[in-house]
Amino acid sequence: MFFRTESFKDFFRYYPVVSGIIVIQVVIWLLMYFETSLGFTILNEGIGMNALVSQGEYWRLVTPIFLHDWQGITHILFNSFALVLFGPALEQMLGKVKFVILYLGAGIFANVFDYLIAMDSTTLSLGASGAIYGILGLIVYMIFFTPGLIDPASRQLVLTYVMIGLVMTFIQPNVSVPGHVFGLVGGFSFGPLLVNNVNPYRRPRPRPRRMHQSGVNFDPNRWKKRRRFKLNGNVSAILWWVLLILAVIGFIGPVIIPFLR
Repeated sequence: MFFRTESFKDFFRYYPVVSGIIVIQVVIWLLMYFETSLGFTILNEGIGMNALVSQGEYWRLVTPIFLHDWQGITHILFNSFALVLFGPALEQMLGKVKFVILYLGAGIFANVFDYLIAMDSTTLSLGASGAIYGILGLIVYMIFFTPGLIDPASRQLVLTYVMIGLVMTFIQPNVSVPGHVFGLVGGFSFGPLLVNNVNPYRRPRPRPRRMHQSGVNFDPNRWKKRRRFKLNGNVSAILWWVLLILAVIGFIGPVIIPFLR
């Protein structure tokens, strides 16, 4: 359910919302990383700071969801890993509109409660982790209230990931604890609203190969194509477990950094 076997092309085709979110946040990160004027404007006007929200800049409850630490690659990389792991199944199960509601809703929910806890804070925050924890929160809701939607192996994986993530939330420095905790709570609370008429995840079937009129598979370019190297199932599973562990280790956003403006 949470291990990807699609090609990049098929991934974009099957999961356009998840793909779009990743593209948007990577493009924004690149603009900031290379210190472009547009990147500076996006950072300056979009980064989260509760004191500015108190002055009426309410969009800062939304925009930080798409921003990541521009001083290094780990924040954007591991948040994207987590989204690739857990987002596609929910996008298929919920549908595009509900998934967008969940992702943005959980991220905003986390930022609002972070604001209510410290309205005058001048600490900067950014990152998609509140929204990603919202995805996990909805999956946890499914595990306990609609168990038929999540297979046993996936339940164990998600619950383990959530427990490790929460422990790391409280022991890692420079982490927005409310962002993680209330993102998880927000996703869980969306359960009764979003988990209606939802079917279990089904791995998309690859497109059928073109058939010759005789009924035999025929590819006129078969001699021009290079052989593709395919990983066997065990190696593929090991690689995905490595990615999962890396995602857990690097899952430390939203990052909190000193205020510079």
